[in-house]
Formats: sequence, C-alpha cells, structure tokens
Amino acid sequence: MDSHGIPNFSKRSAPMTGTSTATPSRFEHVPVAVFPDSAQASRAVARDIAALIRSHPAGGRPAVLGLATGSTPLGLYAELVRMHREEGLSFANVVTFNLDEYYRVLPSNPRSYRHFMQAHLFDHVDIVPANTHVPDGTVALADVDAHCRAYEEKIHAAGGIDFQILGIGRTGHIGFNEPGSARRSRTRIVTLDSLTRRDASGDFGGEENTPRHAITMGVRTILEARQIVLLAWGQHKAEIVCEAVEGPVTPQITASFLQEHDHVRFVIDRAAAGALTRYRTPWLLGTLSDQGLTWDAAMVRRAVIWLSRLRKKAVLKLTDEDYNEAGLEDLIRIQGSAYDANLAGFYQLQHTITGWPGGRDPSKTRSGDAPARPLKAASAGVFPKRILVLSPHPDDDVIGMGGTLCRLVEHGHEVHVAYQVSGANAVSDDALTRTLRFVFDAGLADASTDTGLRELCALHDASGTLPESPVVARLKGIVRRQEALAAARVCGVPAERLHFLDLPFYRAATGKRRQLSGEDTAIVGELLGRIRPHLIFAAGDLDDPHGTHRLCLHALRDALARTAGEPWVRESELWLYRGAWSEWSADEIDMAVPLSPREVLRRRRAIFCHETQKDLALFLGDDRREFWQRSEDRSRRLAETYNALGLAEYEAIEAFKRYAPEEFLRDLPL
Repeated sequence: MDSHGIPNFSKRSAPMTGTSTATPSRFEHVPVAVFPDSAQASRAVARDIAALIRSHPAGGRPAVLGLATGSTPLGLYAELVRMHREEGLSFANVVTFNLDEYYRVLPSNPRSYRHFMQAHLFDHVDIVPANTHVPDGTVALADVDAHCRAYEEKIHAAGGIDFQILGIGRTGHIGFNEPGSARRSRTRIVTLDSLTRRDASGDFGGEENTPRHAITMGVRTILEARQIVLLAWGQHKAEIVCEAVEGPVTPQITASFLQEHDHVRFVIDRAAAGALTRYRTPWLLGTLSDQGLTWDAAMVRRAVIWLSRLRKKAVLKLTDEDYNEAGLEDLIRIQGSAYDANLAGFYQLQHTITGWPGGRDPSKTRSGDAPARPLKAASAGVFPKRILVLSPHPDDDVIGMGGTLCRLVEHGHEVHVAYQVSGANAVSDDALTRTLRFVFDAGLADASTDTGLRELCALHDASGTLPESPVVARLKGIVRRQEALAAARVCGVPAERLHFLDLPFYRAATGKRRQLSGEDTAIVGELLGRIRPHLIFAAGDLDDPHGTHRLCLHALRDALARTAGEPWVRESELWLYRGAWSEWSADEIDMAVPLSPREVLRRRRAIFCHETQKDLALFLGDDRREFWQRSEDRSRRLAETYNALGLAEYEAIEAFKRYAPEEFLRDLPL
C-alpha cells in the first residue's frame, strides 16, 4: 500500500487472479495481465477498485477515480454497479474525473460522454452528483483554456487521482491525446485524428456529423495518477497494444508513455495479447518447455510459416541454417532436421485446401479422387448435408464466404442462411428517404400511410436527419431484408431457406449497452433445433465497430450450450469465417476453399446487391475500401500467401477455422 493506504500495482507484483500463466517476456516494458476474456478481466479490475473505495471510509479523504468511456470499460462499470447493488459497495465517498468530452456536444446528447457516464454508472450507484466531473464541451471557445485550468485545479484540490482507467485507441492514443501529443501536455482542447473520427462516425450518423474537437486530460495529467490500468479487448487492438508495450516510448503512440509510470498495468484479453512476442513467436524467448509450452502441431505450423515469410522462401526450401539463424534450433532438435520440420508444416497447410467444403457425394466419388478433407469422419460421408450459415448483418455471409456459399449450394446441400439482426442501423437517413420518394413518385404508397411517410421525408429535408424511432428502424430493416433476398438469389439460396431472426438485443436505443437476453438465445436455439445442421458456418470476426458480431456469436454459444446433449450437436461441426473487419492468419486456418475468377465475380455481384452499404456505408471504420473490395483483396492476398509458402496458385481463397461444438463452448474467447 502507498501512503494513502491504496494497494499498488508494482512492476514486480504478482499476476492478478485469473490471468494467463504465460511468462511475461523481456520484450515487454510494462506489466501486462492477460485474461481469457474481457468479462473476467473487468471483474478483476472492479475488485481492485472496490478495495480502493473501501480503504477510504466515510469522513476521510475520498477515493478519486479517473474514468474512461467507450465500449471497453462497459463491463467494468456493469460489475461495479452489480457490486453496489448486491455487495453494498458505496460510492458516497468517491470523486470521479473523466478523461475527455466531445467539444460542442450537449451533456444531454446521447453521444456525449456525460450522458454515457450517467447511463452506465452514475445513475445506478449512490455517488454524489457534485462529485462527478466531466469536461464541459459547451463552454465558449474563448473560455476553454480557463475551463481546462480549472479542471486541473479540481483534480489537485481532490488530492490527485488514485486510480486511473484508460482505454487505447487504434492510433495508440489515451484519452484524446492523439499522435504527436507531448508528455508534458495538460488538459486542453484537441483536434481529433481522422482515424479516431472514423471510428466514432457510426455513433453520429456519418463522419460529416462527427465532432472535430474534444477536451481531454493531457498525458502529464494522466501520468500523475497513483495507479493506472489500461484496458484493451479484441484482435483489432493487438497490434497497437504490442507497440505500446514492446515498442519505444514515442509521442506518436501516447500509450507508450505509460512505460515510464511505476504503478501501471495493461489488463487485456487473450485476443488483444495476440501480437505480443510471448504469444506470437514464443520461440524467440527460448526453449518452449521452459515456458510451459510444447511443439504441438499448431505451434510447428505457426513457426514454419513465420520462418518461411521471414526468409522469403517456400516452406520446402528452408534449410537448417534458416532455422538456426532465426532462433528455431529447438524445433530442429525436436523434428530432427529442417527437412522433417518443413514437411510437418507443409502437410498441415496442404491438408487445409479443399474444393468440397461440405464434403463429396459418395455416389459420385471415384477411386483416386482427393479426400473430402478437412471434414471430420463423422460427417464426411453424410450427403447432402443440412448446412446453416449464420450472418450477423444481412451482408456478412456474402462478404465473408460468398464464394463458398455458392459452392455449397451448387454441390446440392440443403443450405440455410440466418440473418441474426436487421442491420437497420447501417442504413443512412438519405438512403431511406430516397427509397420513400421512389414509393411516392411511383404511386405505390398506401393512403393510410402516405401522410406519415411524407412527414418523415419533410423532417429529413428540414434537419438532414430522421428521428430514432421504431417506425424508422422498421423501414430501414425492410430495406436491408430486400437486399439480403436479392443477394441470396445470386447465390442460389431459395427464399424459403432464408431466416430473418431480428434478435432483440440489436434494438437497444442509442446510449444503452447492448446485452443478450434469454429471448435472443431462445430464437437462435429454436432455429438450430428445427434445422439440426450437420455444418454450422458463423462469423468469427469479433472486431466489428459496435460488437454485433461478438454478441451474435455469444448467442450461438449459449444456444448450443442449451442443446449440448442432443445427438445432432455432437455430430455437427462449427466453422468460423471472417467478415469485413479482420482475417485469419495462415497458421489459424483449418479449411481453405479456392475460388475461380468466375466465383469471385459472382460473389461481387452478391455483395453489390447490398446497395445501401456501398460508397458511403456508415460503419466502414478506419478502412475506406468498400466491402466488396475488402473481400476480394483479402481472399486474393490469402491465395498469394499460400502460393508464396509453396502451395498451388489460385485466384482467391476463403478461409475458415474449425471448432467442435464442445471446443467452442469451452475455448472460444468472447
């Protein structure tokens, strides 16, 4: 404990309960606690905050918390609220200071950080309202500097921040300290980086409506906190976390300044830790057995692929010298020679490739035909199969596996596609009003609804936006449904095998945290029980900007858990594909489906059916390519990767990772 009785995270402190047992490496310049998932990590940090609060009894100096916003700390705040309600954790002697606020956004605006904090924490605990501080984004520009100085003075008057919570942006920023911020910076107004604005654009109805400025604590202000915990979840944060933890201290990645703090810890989930040396290339740290690891098949494949890329050689051309010079002498010792190690990695890669993702028709299989790998034996001989493709949004199926979807239909399988949410939030107001005006001009509007629809168009003409209402959401959902129907026709899936689940969690109003309910799980479970699929294809891309994919996959996991004892579940296989936001690395792939140039064009036609997601889609994120471009670039790049590793040359490849249902329930980090 420090002089205030506050438990510290020191650089020599023991790992938090539930953290990974992997050995922190010499490459890491800051303590890192890795948890299996964000829920466990959030609970651990909440316990530390609760201990701090309880160490400050009523009447004494208050516990001072520095708070962050965004999706990252939502689980933490939910756990603190639970502890208040169920364990009597009182916030009566707590003072809070938020990191930042958008400039010229009213506190009552659902997108403001003041509104966020009220909705997720302050309104649910017994904190004194006067003790909650958020920068004021409404002060006149001439008064901003004075307001920022006053904010600093309030922090000082409260005794300084005891426990600072941070997230990390994809530019490496903490608070809104964008690249280039100085270590000595204090609370001030800043211009937001273009990537930061693009990441936030979905909340504001497009980049053009997203604030350009914000008020933020400075780097120096943050570093003066007694303890700092930075939270990060998801694969999309892995690279920037690695740079902040293992890279040099630089103003271009302001999170790297945390390396200079004596009582800081990065608390991350397994996905966000994926780029750290101890996970990505643990052989660089020494013998695997000394780290509690083994040279299993997956590790061998990862090392061989890594070495092939490092040396710019096909796998079968790697030599003993290549292995030794790259620090892989341990692998040579285990395998016996470079020749044997090369074959072990090469055969694993080769066996992922198949032209029959659903298996072959036994009646048409001839002797000498390639095996129906990599399907497991229990389902390989079943033909035709019942196949369920789960698409979180109405376009994820064709973006992530459009070519494979067409192939499955062509091979004669009973293919069903289930669209888990309506996708209404991704339809711009302009797109909807254009559709409504077409209805008017074509004389198709019913007399009973004509007035209401015309009023919506008038509202849009007057303000440039439409109200957030059930009516507008329903209309936008219809637009997405028609696009999905058109895309399915291109792929050959009949309308009677399309299922629009419209999961309730997606309808959460702006400013509220989306959460799964039993109703969501029941809807997915009912569909599974009705179809009893041999193969399930689901989106394993957990990095979409608003977490819809993660919740949809969680709903599948919960539904499978409820039916785990049924025979069809034990005999089924689950294949995860990646959507628009990330891709499988070569060492993660269990099935690679090559596509011909004709199939690539057919997939493009299907994606083009989603017209509202072209050109100015709301949720492009930091990648400005359209979704069809991402799909084609990714699948072509994967084909080039396989070719460079020494495999056959293909036009494009779609990739999948396999889980048996019991493995999915046990191991998948959500």
